[in-house]
Amino acid sequence: MDRIRIATRESALAMWQANFVKSALERAHPGLRVDILGMTTEGDRNKESPLSQMGGKGVFVKELEVALLENRADIAVHSMKDVPSVLPPGLELAAMCERDDPRDALVTNEFDSLASLPAGARIGSSSLRRRLQLQQARPDLVYLELRGNVDTRLRKLDQGDFEGIILATAGLKRLGLADRITASIDPGISLPSAGQGAVGIECREDAVAVKKLLAAINHLDTQYSVTCERMISAGLGASCSLPIAAFAQIIKGRIELASYVSDMAGQTVLRASRSGPRESGLELARQVTAELISGGALRLINPPS
Repeated sequence: MDRIRIATRESALAMWQANFVKSALERAHPGLRVDILGMTTEGDRNKESPLSQMGGKGVFVKELEVALLENRADIAVHSMKDVPSVLPPGLELAAMCERDDPRDALVTNEFDSLASLPAGARIGSSSLRRRLQLQQARPDLVYLELRGNVDTRLRKLDQGDFEGIILATAGLKRLGLADRITASIDPGISLPSAGQGAVGIECREDAVAVKKLLAAINHLDTQYSVTCERMISAGLGASCSLPIAAFAQIIKGRIELASYVSDMAGQTVLRASRSGPRESGLELARQVTAELISGGALRLINPPS
């Protein structure tokens, strides 16, 4: 196979990710031609509706997956936090690049930390997970929906619509905007979404030659950690719009898992965690999921009508 086609969104961050994967493949396979197919998704076109009303962040990947299934592209490159826990039949996540900083980031022009924000400060984020967790730490702040690409969100902050906004640390670093980060938020305050900070590569299950090429750029620890996180999300039947977080770290041969589930109002919160040898990660993820379910997570996610 001497050519591979990448489907990607056309946002600045998505194009950075696609070009990162392109460069990695070209380094691993000299002579390989890598083409990038930019696409606009429903999530890009509709910048007003809350993601929770649009079906979650899966609206950023559906068109790319259709391109794979219709053989208009060989791989699709995603921010793993945007990928639903259940993939369409016939597709798989074949590789993940090494994870960058998974933490959420506070960006503010006037203050130096989450603690220093004054009561009543307006905080913008597109993520219900982020808003509800921060609400636990700072219930005196005002949390507002904020959509749009990174430049749009920063512009709204700079023009005074918000006192602070919450973005992904990894995304800001990848766009050369690390200097805009006021503080990366400790996972003990805001646990990252499953897959946050990782770039994933999706392809057709039957694309044997493509998967052989991708194996050379797969980062095993990242793939294993994110797989454990996504197992928790999948076990809860979670969509990307729900206030659910799962985070796994591999440190010196051990894996540490933490999770968070809330109702849609942030009034009832469940947490579960486990740690053990690296090879026990999948079993620990099952234990975390079982503990959350026994604590009532499914009723929080899907309350009786």
